Amino acid sequence: MKAAYILPIGAILVTNTLFLGAAKYQKKAPQLVAPVPDVPLHEQTIEILKRSESVIPPNLDAHPVVTVYNREAIVPPQCYTQTEGTHNPCYVCHQSSIPGRENRMEDFDLQIDYSFSDLGTLNHWKNLFEDRTARVASISDEKILDYVNSENYSELAGRLQEAGFEGWIPDLKNLHEGADAFDENGFAKDGSDWVAFNYKPFPSTFWPTNGSTDDVMIRLPDRFRTTEDGTYSIDVYKANLAILEANMKGKPEIACLPVDEEAIGKDLDGNGALGTANRIVEVSSFVGSGQWDKIDTHLYPEGTEFLHTVRYLGLGPNDEIQPSPRIKEVRYMKKWKSYAKGLYARKYQLEAFEKEVGNLPGYHNLGEWGLDNGNGWALHSFIEDKQGRLRANTFEENLFCMGCHNSIGSTVDKTFSFARKVDGPAGWGYIDLRGMPDAPNEGEIAGEILTYLERVGGGSEFRNNDEMFERWFNEDGSVNREKVMNAKDVYELITPSRERALALNKAYKTIVEDQDYIYGRDPNLTPPQNVYDAINNEETPTLPDDRTYTWNIMLDWSKAAQSGSTFSLNESTTEKANP
Repeated sequence: MKAAYILPIGAILVTNTLFLGAAKYQKKAPQLVAPVPDVPLHEQTIEILKRSESVIPPNLDAHPVVTVYNREAIVPPQCYTQTEGTHNPCYVCHQSSIPGRENRMEDFDLQIDYSFSDLGTLNHWKNLFEDRTARVASISDEKILDYVNSENYSELAGRLQEAGFEGWIPDLKNLHEGADAFDENGFAKDGSDWVAFNYKPFPSTFWPTNGSTDDVMIRLPDRFRTTEDGTYSIDVYKANLAILEANMKGKPEIACLPVDEEAIGKDLDGNGALGTANRIVEVSSFVGSGQWDKIDTHLYPEGTEFLHTVRYLGLGPNDEIQPSPRIKEVRYMKKWKSYAKGLYARKYQLEAFEKEVGNLPGYHNLGEWGLDNGNGWALHSFIEDKQGRLRANTFEENLFCMGCHNSIGSTVDKTFSFARKVDGPAGWGYIDLRGMPDAPNEGEIAGEILTYLERVGGGSEFRNNDEMFERWFNEDGSVNREKVMNAKDVYELITPSRERALALNKAYKTIVEDQDYIYGRDPNLTPPQNVYDAINNEETPTLPDDRTYTWNIMLDWSKAAQSGSTFSLNESTTEKANP
């Protein structure tokens, strides 16, 4: 995968007051540690993190930009893959713009050419090159299972409040319980109005077979949850969620969870009567208090929030892979500022100018609200400390998130998962890969996973997932198409064995112990062979035109992509028929 570098000019530190929309937050003085001479600042930061037991780790008494080890942290490890002129994992990130969408990154050329900055030509992700075999072997199965099955989420909010944390504090009760924290339609049982949805994991870093499980929740602002007079209404909320889904996917109408039209005062299904609607045929405007918001396709309304947890590979009954109670990361995004599509186009143009003159990437530092990606979103996260308790991210740990949520051409309004939600009511509920078909991407026929395996030549960007190769490839390196197409569901295709799950959990645990996330978070047991330690933009082998591909992040759920499965997805119902 080639590097996507186009980003705004240098980072700006906000030290006193910051603004998120109309809200104003007073920034308290952070806990500072005096740096020592002759030791790289990033190494001092790692040592501080190893010793700290605070939920808000201390900072070095220096501008955060000068403490950064890798100013090109927005270029992920996967961008240093050896493609050998044949294997192309780059296409799922780097794409030309699709008409009607806000994303005008236009980085399709990064499938073909390397375009690293001078700094970015060096692969800074040192954890890729560490052999963790001995350390993994020293951790027993029982020890890692005890660790993964113990939760570290429920104390986080209280610790943050006690420490005076001024950013977003996790407000979804019992999130560590996974599916049990939500009702059958995905609504949080605690009344926080977070809604979980079922989506197909993005290839292939987020496939469980490559190290993690995850989940994503969305929450719309109050005005999308209330009637015109300001009264809370679950029917208004369900209708607006469906209308948003239709617009994010560019659909003229959409099936929805059952909605009481009388509670809204609007004929949503167009049958001329107010009853229970299971479909919304007019999606050009929201309902309730949100009806006055300007609506545009492929753009979230101002105030939209996303909550994303990255977890270990939990083992359930019969060793089935499931999200673990222990959470690796709690990630939060809020769209604090909306822009018109025309302005996005101009922003991308200006960012291209910045790259052309050689400016390194940088972002507004919002302190305990994280980083502003320059396109209306604020991002912040919490990650495990050395003891496994969740703590706030450092400046550079947040910088890592900017690559995917700002600088690639395939995203929809800087996000991944919602555009990949199972269509309609069947997709409202906690993520569940069982029974999910390998639906193709829009504009394609073959299943997305089958297509990825064939284009990449392996089950990960680095082609270092031996288990995936043994399961789905022939001895000559070709994909066993019949076997892949006859797989029962997405779960069978992309979840690991018990043995691999335990090994990957152990490998990540060693990164937690080292607190060196700035060197990479990929839980590799041994260094992958198909990765460069440095790139030469002019001489490193690139992909020919016939190995590049147009691609749409959205999925065509209406197509049956598995010839050996009787799975059916009727968008107008929640029925799922399994073999």
